[in-house]
Amino acid sequence: MARTVTPRRKLINTTIAWAIGLLIFFPILWTILTSFKTEAQAIAAPPIFLGFDWTLENYRTVMERSDYGRFLWNSIIIAGLSTVIGCAIAIPAAWSMAFVPSKRTKDILLWMLSTKMLPAVGVLYPIYLIFIELGLLDSRAGLVVVLMLINLPIIVWMLYTYFKEIPGEILEAARMDGATLRQELLYVLTPMAIPGIASTLLLNFILAWNEAFWTLNLTAVNAAPLTAFIASYSSPEGLFFAKLSAASTMAIAPILILGWFSQKQLVRGLTFGAVK
Repeated sequence: MARTVTPRRKLINTTIAWAIGLLIFFPILWTILTSFKTEAQAIAAPPIFLGFDWTLENYRTVMERSDYGRFLWNSIIIAGLSTVIGCAIAIPAAWSMAFVPSKRTKDILLWMLSTKMLPAVGVLYPIYLIFIELGLLDSRAGLVVVLMLINLPIIVWMLYTYFKEIPGEILEAARMDGATLRQELLYVLTPMAIPGIASTLLLNFILAWNEAFWTLNLTAVNAAPLTAFIASYSSPEGLFFAKLSAASTMAIAPILILGWFSQKQLVRGLTFGAVK
């Protein structure tokens, strides 16, 4: 029997949720506002929140100084391919661990998770030498492989968790009807796990998009993504906060749009499924 929630309780819960949401979003909001300030207003003390002279000069300077389109395209290619390839490898791996487990399955999962505890700088030197030998330094292909490998444990763990919630009897029924392993994965398992796969793809795309350590150390010009684009506004002369904020806003804008679009599509899909 459901508990009755009073209007006062609803108001309190809504207020707390909005307060937490605004607190989390405030750094992004402050970055966006700073991008429309002059350099003097950006470092003013006390900080100026809204009462400043709005200007687009920072965006014009950033566009004139940097080839934003090239950085954006590199980020899309690197984040997109690393996520798709990682998911293509992780789906069969997670399926085998969820539905055909062995006595070592839990050990393998824990070992995969433990690799995320290794400091990235600890393996930078050998990977850097390997990239030089293979000619992958400052290449999108090299970054795709590296980002796919470092995010693969997260993809496998997330998909494994979602697959464990699917009743095994459904897959057994498909086998009894004559479905091959490929048909079982494509036409039975994948459609049932679409929400989990979609959320996994989105999370890992964002992780690859925001990755800075490997992109700054393994790229120079040709394959530099938006993280290198932002870092270029940190100079020995100091930080130009207004221009840096403009570059950051241009870098996070695609992710904000993608997040909003994905949320709308997910809500629409869940609503359609409930009605159906």
